[in-house]
Amino acid sequence: MTPFIRLHPSDDVLIARSQLVGGTQAENVTIKGLIPPGHKVATHAIAQGEPVRRYNQIIGFASKPIAAGEHVHTHNLDMGPNKGDFERDYAYGADVKPEPAHIERTFMGIKRADGRVATRNYIGILSSVNCSATAARAMADHFSRLTNPAALADFPNVDGVVALTHGTGCGMDSEGLGLKILERTLAGYATHANFWGVLVVGLGCEANQINA
Repeated sequence: MTPFIRLHPSDDVLIARSQLVGGTQAENVTIKGLIPPGHKVATHAIAQGEPVRRYNQIIGFASKPIAAGEHVHTHNLDMGPNKGDFERDYAYGADVKPEPAHIERTFMGIKRADGRVATRNYIGILSSVNCSATAARAMADHFSRLTNPAALADFPNVDGVVALTHGTGCGMDSEGLGLKILERTLAGYATHANFWGVLVVGLGCEANQINA
């Protein structure tokens, strides 16, 4: 899987699938600096005032010269001096081609061992109690592709590590409705198909025991 997406052959930008660092090759372009996931990178040099296309649609104009491989965002892209007063082609969808029926009934999912299908592949960190929430968030932060891209560099098929925390779990009635709702909610996250695996972090003395 390439680290970027080209939405249309005529686009002036590529979209980063995950964080791209300087020196990465994207088609025939060398990335300059840091490109956050989901952000745009120029495929060629764009002069100040020139339109920038994504999905082959003008999304703005270069407010300053943009080099090939450079991050394209609000710091160098705006609506131009005429604020969008330019000629438009409204031939929307003119090049749409129908897909065969068997293609329309499929999608790029991830089949789990129990037969369910996921659309994401995350690792979850659940806190059983508010006291372990800080530790859960710290572990997830360690694997953030924004701040520590090397942590998951060897696992490109893992979408990320996410902490799911809450402010309860302690000092609750062990037979009460509140605890039952919390247990049911956490169980829903823990068994969700979009999680390849889940780590549950507890303190040990909470009402919401992990083994419950």
